[in-house]
Amino acid sequence: MAKEYRLSAERLEELKQEITYLKSVREKEVAELIKEARSFGDLSENSEYDEAKNEQGKLYSRIAELEEILSNYVIIEEAEHLDTVHVGNTVVVEDKEFGEEETYSIVGSQEADPMNGRISEESPFGRALLGRKAGDEVVVEAPAGNIRYKIVAIQR
Repeated sequence: MAKEYRLSAERLEELKQEITYLKSVREKEVAELIKEARSFGDLSENSEYDEAKNEQGKLYSRIAELEEILSNYVIIEEAEHLDTVHVGNTVVVEDKEFGEEETYSIVGSQEADPMNGRISEESPFGRALLGRKAGDEVVVEAPAGNIRYKIVAIQR
């Protein structure tokens, strides 16, 4: 069974635009690079040709990845109920050790950006939060040891 990718409507649109760009513009640019590199002669010692072929491989790999995502996606709906944490919610948590509050958005794996507070539902932290209520304490297993958080608030 194919993996299901959970995306927001905005992220879906970004991926559609990216694949359109890659297939219409970037593919022609890479083909032109290969054509130009071939004109330099002996392909066995032609680093420009090797580089252009590598670029073509990366391009086709990304196109295949995007096609896989776009054929198996589910749109994340904004949670109507804020009693438990769901994908699409923003969660305010308190680090029990340091007493610091932090805010995170729970998103699908394709949208994760931990440095900007966007945590994947598939990450240990995201899994620990899902289904929990405001006031609950959660323990997240991290390489440095277990970290305890208290869910302060659940928002849209």
